[in-house]
Amino acid sequence: MLAARPVPQAGSIFVDPRGDGRALRVSWHAESGLVVLSLWRDDVCAGSFRLPAGEVPSLVDQLRAGLDAAYAGAAGDDRAGPADTRPLRVADGHAEAG
Repeated sequence: MLAARPVPQAGSIFVDPRGDGRALRVSWHAESGLVVLSLWRDDVCAGSFRLPAGEVPSLVDQLRAGLDAAYAGAAGDDRAGPADTRPLRVADGHAEAG
């Protein structure tokens, strides 16, 4: 098994509230034009995903839309409407609701 590497300076760790050493690491790799999202259990990487830097705005938009819907729902605001939960399909390298 590979030993854990320190998180690069341009990165963050998000600890899973379920415990058991679970965490999400986000690390920017500007030299490669990538953001790496990795799932950790203690000092062992259980899986990773390499997201091209150009796709980060789409991820941020999706997270923002979910957060906005959660806040609107908590405030009793129906204007946000239901979240789009349709599965995504990939066309020409871009995900689309399908």
